[in-house]
Amino acid sequence: MSDTWGVATVCVVYLALSLGVGLWPARRSSPTAAGFVAGDRTLGLVLLYFITGATIFSSFAFLGAPGWAYSRGAAAFYILAYGALGMIPFYFCGPGAARVGRAFGYVTQAEMVADRFKKPSIAFVMAVVSVVAFVPYLALQIQGAGKVLEVVTDGFLPQRVGGALVYSVVLIYVLRSGVLGVGWTNTFQGILMIGLAWGLGLYLPYKLYGGVGPMFEQIAAQRPELLVPPGLTSSGEPWNWGGFTTAVLVSILGFSFWPHAFMKAFTARDEKTIRRTVVLYPTFQIFLVPVFLMGFCGVLFATAPAEPDQILPHLLTNLDLPAIVVGLFCAGALAASMSSGDAMAHAAGSIAVRDGLVTGLGVRLDEEQQRSWIRVAIVLTLVAAYVLAFLYRGSLVALLLFAYGPIVQFAPIVLATLFWRKASANGVLWGLIAGTVTTTFFAIYGDLRPFNLHAGILGLGPNILLLIGLSLVSGRAPDPHEARFVAHARGGWRPNS
Repeated sequence: MSDTWGVATVCVVYLALSLGVGLWPARRSSPTAAGFVAGDRTLGLVLLYFITGATIFSSFAFLGAPGWAYSRGAAAFYILAYGALGMIPFYFCGPGAARVGRAFGYVTQAEMVADRFKKPSIAFVMAVVSVVAFVPYLALQIQGAGKVLEVVTDGFLPQRVGGALVYSVVLIYVLRSGVLGVGWTNTFQGILMIGLAWGLGLYLPYKLYGGVGPMFEQIAAQRPELLVPPGLTSSGEPWNWGGFTTAVLVSILGFSFWPHAFMKAFTARDEKTIRRTVVLYPTFQIFLVPVFLMGFCGVLFATAPAEPDQILPHLLTNLDLPAIVVGLFCAGALAASMSSGDAMAHAAGSIAVRDGLVTGLGVRLDEEQQRSWIRVAIVLTLVAAYVLAFLYRGSLVALLLFAYGPIVQFAPIVLATLFWRKASANGVLWGLIAGTVTTTFFAIYGDLRPFNLHAGILGLGPNILLLIGLSLVSGRAPDPHEARFVAHARGGWRPNS
């Protein structure tokens, strides 16, 4: 195995660089809650591209995705399918959200929805759902960072210690710099991830098999079931198309409506920046190609890892590679974890305070108090995620898929808020509650899901029915505030209209 101290040195250098990059923007943002949460709406195309791309590709990219390619074969391609299409809804709703955000001062998704209907309880429910979904997603990032450090240092840094070390760095720059710190570190981490993924993705097949083509020829001869779509389940049985397609669908629908991703509409410099980001975003999927290749490299490897999610560090630590190579892989995997974790921790704290306390419960806090409480909420969220990370013993991708279930319930209510004049407060509120309860029920009792459909898709049924039904039953016309809101969202408002 490569020298542990050499690997640790590379990791320490990477963490120090991330900390420096994350702290540097602190002097640029205003000392307001909006500055901390939305970066004073100044993010340009480069920052928005990387903060969107690097935020989505998390620990599952360097650990979960290779783990699925290794153990489930073609099933891993669901990630590529939804990633290529996931930002399409944002192309239409992102600019509308940006317009109403500038007009009415919104910096979060839930306060936008609640303010249109003047119903604070909507913001409170959305805040609870968001934070509850963020905790397992953050746990995935912490668990992934800890796993990488434990494996590549041969147990010198236990998983719990490694996860705590990495997320102490994240905590420092997020508390200090807010969303601008997230943006600059995501740019640095995104460039690092792409470079390392392609380097390792081409090197490992060549070292183990003589190239990408020979690797797949050998897999086709010895493990052909891994190359037949839609792949396998975690138990090794063929995955049915119902499970595969609804996993893709729920991820596409939830992709743009994750609060930490949707909030970027309120940070963008202008609408053109949002649309250009969406158009360019599919290029980030190129990053997944070498990630899958790395996972397939392990299929015929002589030894197996303790868990599928550890296949990549397992390969690297058993190939007698130089410490610098293993250390750079570790840095890339940590970048994948941190580039998602920092955005989610920042969003969770912002949502808990702005949506849960200020909007939902009507707690009066000035700008300085809001910033202080957001920082407290960030710390509490990370602590909760850390505890969950080391109690959970399942697949990282499975944990990610579970988290998408509640979040996809935001899709119909946000679209109705922005574009449907007849949408009502009760339709939005009760649709969200019914969808979330249904999703949670089928997530817990997975054996009851018909055709192995994703729990989030099953939750959308009662959500949409109640949203439309209660809205049509109300039969009311939007009041002047709602009419102006929808006109802004649609881009048709004029000062004298």
